[in-house]
Amino acid sequence: MKKFKAKKRNRYFRLIVGFIITFFVFCLTISFLSKIKLTSSNEEFINAMLNDSNHHVLYDQQKNNYFGKFLKYLLNLDLKNPQTILNSVFQYKSKEESNDADEEKDEHLTDYISDPDSISVSDPVVYIYNTHQLESYNLENYAEYNITPNVQMAAYLLKGLLNKASIPTIVETGNINDFLSLNGWNYASSYKASRYYLEEAIKQNPNLKLIIDLHRDSIPKDKSTITIGDKNYAKILFVIGTDYDKYEENLSLATTLNNIIREKYPNLSRGIITKGGAGVNGVYNQDINNKIVLIECGGNENTIDEVMNTMVALKETIQTYLEEHNG
Repeated sequence: MKKFKAKKRNRYFRLIVGFIITFFVFCLTISFLSKIKLTSSNEEFINAMLNDSNHHVLYDQQKNNYFGKFLKYLLNLDLKNPQTILNSVFQYKSKEESNDADEEKDEHLTDYISDPDSISVSDPVVYIYNTHQLESYNLENYAEYNITPNVQMAAYLLKGLLNKASIPTIVETGNINDFLSLNGWNYASSYKASRYYLEEAIKQNPNLKLIIDLHRDSIPKDKSTITIGDKNYAKILFVIGTDYDKYEENLSLATTLNNIIREKYPNLSRGIITKGGAGVNGVYNQDINNKIVLIECGGNENTIDEVMNTMVALKETIQTYLEEHNG
């Protein structure tokens, strides 16, 4: 009889402890959820990344976060992935799971992104534009939140980093895709469209010392990514056309930038490729100015974190270049 009572007490004790633990976890989860502010636009997301220069540290810390592991084991919640919280707590249904068959999205192209920081920059020395503004990066874990990482987002990130470093920088905000449609041009005329904006920018900003046409390449993840230290980076490639006079001046600029970035970030750059002759563009609008360079950053499988790390490396490269070659 005493054994029976003891077992009964132990069972009650376990139930009470289990209830307390469950209640404790529930309270912590609610507290955590109440502090979450999911960005609702690309512009908010860009500002959040620029304001959190150590965003990668959070991910590293969470690898050894035992409370996070406990939550994942007990409630299938992953603090690194808010989607699991939405699914588990609010029964949220992502766009990918919806029945909205009319919303078909090209996996390699996204939407136009407005400048999140449209303040006037006086006398800029760096101008960044994207001939192919809608080339996208990895959309996984972002599409659900209306975040569409693309090369335009990368340009805004680089602009923000450079301006923070006191290097006056502007990004082309003209919608090249709309410009193509307005003129009845197809995608193959993108360089013709970006040329219009490029010429206007040079005319309005005579003191530009560096002009970057930022692109995203179409290569597999294992060729577009490199790990340096404890961070992953989207690899870059410099592209110079040779079908115009004095292309050697643009090639010299690319060589200088390539040497600078390779010194601090070995193998981050895939090098320099020259293109000319039949079947290729061979100009890339670089005939307009000897300060123009085309840079391919990563591939469509790279994450925006990897791209952000590369933008930091590019910022440091540009900073060094301007200090050493432009006074």
